[in-house]
Amino acid sequence: MSRHRALVVDDDPDIADLVVMVLEGLEMDVSVATTGEEALALARERQPDLVTLDLTLPDVDGTEICAQLRRFTDAYIVMITGRDAETDRLIGLEVGADEYLAKPFSPRELRARASALLRRPRSGLRAQDGGDDSVVVVRSADVALTDLGDGLLIDPLTGATRYHDENVPLTPTEAKLLVTLTRHAPEPMERGDLAIEVRGGDFIASDFLIDVQVAGLRRKLRAATGRDRLTVVRGTAYQLSVTS
Repeated sequence: MSRHRALVVDDDPDIADLVVMVLEGLEMDVSVATTGEEALALARERQPDLVTLDLTLPDVDGTEICAQLRRFTDAYIVMITGRDAETDRLIGLEVGADEYLAKPFSPRELRARASALLRRPRSGLRAQDGGDDSVVVVRSADVALTDLGDGLLIDPLTGATRYHDENVPLTPTEAKLLVTLTRHAPEPMERGDLAIEVRGGDFIASDFLIDVQVAGLRRKLRAATGRDRLTVVRGTAYQLSVTS
C-alpha cells in the first residue's frame, strides 16, 4: 500500500519541523514549502492527501492559498495559525479548510486531527479544476446517482453533485455532509450525530466546524438550484429536502 503524502506550508522552521515530525510519525511522506507560491507548485507536483497551511505567509495570505488549492485538489487542509479571531477561523473554513488549529497546539492534537482526516474514505475521488474556490469532485467511473428531485443528482459514494448536468462545486467535507444527509433524508439529523458521522467517532466533535461547513453546503446548493434544500429543524438539527 502506498504511503499517504503530506505538504507542510509554514515559514517558521520550528513549527514546520514539529509538524513534519508528527506527520512522519504517521508514516507519511512529507514535503515542506515556505511560501504560498512554492506550496501551490508542490501541491500540483506531489498531489498530497493532507496539507497543513499556515495562515501568515511571507508572500500570500494563507486563506488565498487555501482558495487556490481548492481549485485543483481535494486534499484535506488543516489551517494552522497564530490568529485566534473568530473571523479568521470563519474565513479559513469558508474557503475550504477542513480543520483549524490555533498556535500553540500540541503534537498530540495535530496527530489526532490528521489521523481522523486520513481515515475518511477518499477512494475513487479525483479533483477537477472547476475554475473557482471549490473542488468539483468526480468519479473515474459511472455509478448510479441518487435523485434528490428537481434535477439535483448526487453520487452516493463520493458526494459528487450535479444540477441539470452542471457540476455543483463542493469541498470534500461538504460532499461527505451531503452524502450523510442524503442517506438520512427526509429525516432531520441532530448536529451532534452529524458531526460524529462525518468527522469520525473518535474525533472531538465541534458544533462550530459543523455549522460553518453546513452553511457553506447550504449556500452552494441554494446558488445552484435557486432555493434552500437544507433547513434547520428545532434549532439543533439539519434536514435535506427531497422532492418528487
